[in-house]
Amino acid sequence: MSNTLSDHHADAEAMGIAAVERDTGIAKDTLRIWERRYGFPAPLRDPRGERLYPPDQVDKLRLMRRLMDQGKRPSALVRLSTEELAALLDRTEPGAIETSRSTRKAALLQLLRLHRSNELRAALHQLLLKQGLQRFVADTLAPLNECVGHAWMRGDIDVPEEHLYTEQVQNVLRSAIGSQTAAGGRPRILLTTFPDEQHALGLLMAEAMLVPEGAACVSLGTQTPMSDIRSAATAGGFDIVALSFSAAFPSRQAIEGLNTLRAMLPPEIAMWAGGAAVRGKGRRLEGVRVIEDLNDALTALHEWRTEHRS
Repeated sequence: MSNTLSDHHADAEAMGIAAVERDTGIAKDTLRIWERRYGFPAPLRDPRGERLYPPDQVDKLRLMRRLMDQGKRPSALVRLSTEELAALLDRTEPGAIETSRSTRKAALLQLLRLHRSNELRAALHQLLLKQGLQRFVADTLAPLNECVGHAWMRGDIDVPEEHLYTEQVQNVLRSAIGSQTAAGGRPRILLTTFPDEQHALGLLMAEAMLVPEGAACVSLGTQTPMSDIRSAATAGGFDIVALSFSAAFPSRQAIEGLNTLRAMLPPEIAMWAGGAAVRGKGRRLEGVRVIEDLNDALTALHEWRTEHRS
């Protein structure tokens, strides 16, 4: 039997694939790959053949995304029920959703819920001034990102609030990075993501860790074709190409793309890759330095400078 609206009398709240991508942060191509590979999600079809995802499937995808952020593999998660996924999330990160444990996090989340964007940005900026850029990113933003993600997953905040949070964090980081950027630093690092990877916050956080160390960072933004990455890296005289991968990006696709790009680049240009999709995958990436966390980015920078000291 075909999976159509008329067959299933689908709920009017079923979402199109673009809306599901915005809601869950899982790329459209990833959803299609999972559909073929795992049989989930199993979208309905409208009269034009376009995919429509019922609310229960979207709920499961939200839970999968949060667990993938913690390094869980989609192949293992897709077999679990929504209830089992929620229980697994509670076991793996019981403290991540307890915002009352942190007055600071609770206060920022309240500003987010109330859509007080100016006050939220001012509060983030004040924390930045008190902590300094690197500590702000590693000690405040990284755990706050997790807190916001879990609040969204639990329904405490909606997608617009999550987008508002991301926008304000990016504004604060871009301003801080711009005030510290110095010309002529080494290494020269080109930052970007592959096509289908829309998440830019990881790039900004990495840049915010590296710029205070005197590295010269240039970002191409997100979703850059490999041929353009190669052209920019070689023409711009960059020492390192650094790419970020969110948990929503398929690990196999990331590994294949990184190995392909490595072969396209001159050997003297180093490659770094960070984010949940490539964490722990260093053995499958010859010639690519996998950045395991934000502090490891500083270790990688030190290693590069030691190797290239003249």
